[in-house]
Amino acid sequence: MTTPADVHDVRDPELPGRLLTVERDALVPLLRGRADADFALPVTACPGWTVRDVLAHCSAALSRVVESRFEKGVFSPGSNERDIAERAQWANSRVVDELERGMTEAGPLIAKAGGVLDVLALGEWVHAGDVRVALGEPGAYAGAGLPYALELLAQVTCLKGHLSLHADLDDADEPLRLGGTSGERPPARYIGDGPTLVRLYAGRPVDGASYELAGAEAAELNIFGY
Repeated sequence: MTTPADVHDVRDPELPGRLLTVERDALVPLLRGRADADFALPVTACPGWTVRDVLAHCSAALSRVVESRFEKGVFSPGSNERDIAERAQWANSRVVDELERGMTEAGPLIAKAGGVLDVLALGEWVHAGDVRVALGEPGAYAGAGLPYALELLAQVTCLKGHLSLHADLDDADEPLRLGGTSGERPPARYIGDGPTLVRLYAGRPVDGASYELAGAEAAELNIFGY
């Protein structure tokens, strides 16, 4: 696999699909082995949502990609709540089935979208981490998908022209370059592990994590706007 530094300015259209496939193979078996009561657990990263709600949101978003349903206001908070409500009477297994289908089929369509949907695949992976936290599973934002998630994070922040940041990761051989190259301000600097960096960019709590961030405030890194 190429390093994130190699692909910083070049979009890999297949990367979102690879991340979704790796996460599907890890998450779906975990969900199928859980009792129905676990789907009702609260997800602290998404106030007011349960595990089931997060999964319904994720499966609905991917189904929209697969079925090319992008009406006005799609992916807005109101649209997300309606998607969850539409699945309120579904069995938990049906929600997981839809999620598995979406993670399998959405990749090629995201690839063809030219980059505008890349962040959706990253969001799905982050939400999988949210679910793991709620279920008490270790390595919530780590695992086999982390290298792909970091690579995709570099691509997404570059496409967005996000603030420039150089990350020296404890768990990677190469430094990670994120964001644009406008030159308006010196690049920020991060030293720490990959999961904590992802949580910072996703606006997730990093309480107790050991890291250094210079040249930017943590809130400036958030790409999801939560």
